[in-house]
Amino acid sequence: MTGTSTRLTRTALTLTSLSLLASLVGCGQQDDPSEVQGSESPSAEAGQAAASSAQPSASGNEPSMASSWQCPSNPGEAPSGTLRAERIAGSASERPGLYEGPVWVDGSLYFSDFTFDEGFPSRVQRLTDEGTLETAIEDSGSNGLAVDTEGFLMAATHDAKAISRYELSTGDREIVWDTYQDNRFNSPNDLTLTGNGIIYFTDPDFQQSAAPGRQPKTRVYRIGTDGISVVDDTIANPNGVSLSPDERTLYVAGGGEKGVLRAYDLDDQGQVTGHRDLAKVSVPDGMAIDCLGNIYVTEHSLQRLRVLSPEGEQLAEIKVDANITNAAFGGEQRKTLYLTGAGTLWQIELDVAGYPY
Repeated sequence: MTGTSTRLTRTALTLTSLSLLASLVGCGQQDDPSEVQGSESPSAEAGQAAASSAQPSASGNEPSMASSWQCPSNPGEAPSGTLRAERIAGSASERPGLYEGPVWVDGSLYFSDFTFDEGFPSRVQRLTDEGTLETAIEDSGSNGLAVDTEGFLMAATHDAKAISRYELSTGDREIVWDTYQDNRFNSPNDLTLTGNGIIYFTDPDFQQSAAPGRQPKTRVYRIGTDGISVVDDTIANPNGVSLSPDERTLYVAGGGEKGVLRAYDLDDQGQVTGHRDLAKVSVPDGMAIDCLGNIYVTEHSLQRLRVLSPEGEQLAEIKVDANITNAAFGGEQRKTLYLTGAGTLWQIELDVAGYPY
């Protein structure tokens, strides 16, 4: 389905308790990348629009199972050893490209499907109960996906170089934020949200040519009630991003062949108070988190996913038979791990429950 697009620039639409700042937060550079390096605040007019837009739409969109789901009291046991995920029959793409950004919503797996053609055209696909693929949103321009607290589909979109929000039932689109220091982003890649609506996202330059404009650096950003700020600008092409179950740790993977999985300590306002490097990773891509707090980070060209403890200890690896991009838990008990990659989907049943996006 093809929806209409509404631009609400520099507006954090998903924030459930929006507070407006009267003045611009300083945007000077800091020496320590674990400190917020710059901030821009939404205007009062934009903030009022955001407060209005944060309510369910007239189409009756209700909070989804993904946005309201919580970990069980007994989440199970983490995987160990070397495992192999199986291709999902009928999921192979008919065109060269990548599947990305899996998210489990209301009993179905949604994911981005983009090609390497000019502009990296993308759509959101849905894996039905019958195991077939159908297009949920045409021309989404999306990469990483998530679900906000109102049940809307959130997307890192390279076509608009923005964080976007979609109404799944209509395909209607709103631009949440598309600039930093008056410049467009490079190509937003992946995102994650806290329960109260703070957005963290990565902005590498992989699809920078999709639209005009760019940033001088590739960065990790935070969008909160106080505007947008830089989390880190020292990781080359930051990619996957996720949160610990208690939302006190932010994880980011990036850096190419000699990459890193970095953990950032967060305070009650979701601001970074420090960071540490957990593990070396090669060409890291997206990641998932289980309910025990373990990190499932993909290594794109090594065609595998590594399961790491919150301390960075490797617990298991899950192999696939093509380049891999991202992961998310799904299924009725959230114990099915879905993997996206080079034009195909994989799945593996685990003994532990995890987060759907």
